Amino acid sequence: MEDLAPNRKYMSITLKGSCLCGSINYEVTGDPQRFYHCHCRRCRKATGTGHATNLMMMNATLDFTQGETLLKHYKVPQAKRFSRQFCSNCGSAVARIVPEINAVVIPAGSLDSEAPIRPQARIFWDSRSDWSCDGDALPRYAEYPA
Repeated sequence: MEDLAPNRKYMSITLKGSCLCGSINYEVTGDPQRFYHCHCRRCRKATGTGHATNLMMMNATLDFTQGETLLKHYKVPQAKRFSRQFCSNCGSAVARIVPEINAVVIPAGSLDSEAPIRPQARIFWDSRSDWSCDGDALPRYAEYPA
């Protein structure tokens, strides 16, 4: 994937997050590199909205500090790497490891910490619903950036 911030210094930071009911808490330590609004059909179905907003931390560790036994994981069988991890009490999405890209994907809405970078692009734009938001100047990609 293209580095959308090629002059950025790489860093290792820790972010905290939780589920809606507060039963699950997590910490992710790593390098925040990608922050996308994804308009693919799977993300729309998983969120019930026009897009999912995810922060990707590379070379990251994910630690659940509370409620790990409440985690549920769903992997779309035919997908290379699409999955969801969520709280079995409230259903809200929480961070998950994606070993295929050596990353932790964080649903941005689950963060309790301020995101260290701003959204960089809208991906799977050609899959978006006509009613979905589009009023910003972010770059748009038909799939993942090259």
